[in-house]
Amino acid sequence: MKINIEATGFDVTPTIKAYIESKIGSLARLLKRFETAGEVMALVEVGRTTRHHKHGDVFRAALNLDLPGKVIRAESENEDLRTAVDGVKNKIKDDIEKYKDKLSKHR
Repeated sequence: MKINIEATGFDVTPTIKAYIESKIGSLARLLKRFETAGEVMALVEVGRTTRHHKHGDVFRAALNLDLPGKVIRAESENEDLRTAVDGVKNKIKDDIEKYKDKLSKHR
């Protein structure tokens, strides 16, 4: 799985990049059946929703997962960037499992 990270409103530090890659990379085990030669592409967008707010849902994480024949998208907003990334990972994990169940019922 290839992971691309885009940031808006702040710079991605190596620590944040490593955290995002480890969390999103853990989804690779669920996607083994879709990936034969690295076709699965994950686009992670992280950013601040506003520059002037200090409290509330300030950070946003979005994930586009390009599977062969299907695009799955999830978004999460939270006060902490790591929590937003965890939220988007959990949402996309549920969507992947639903998609896999749907495929297995059709076969």
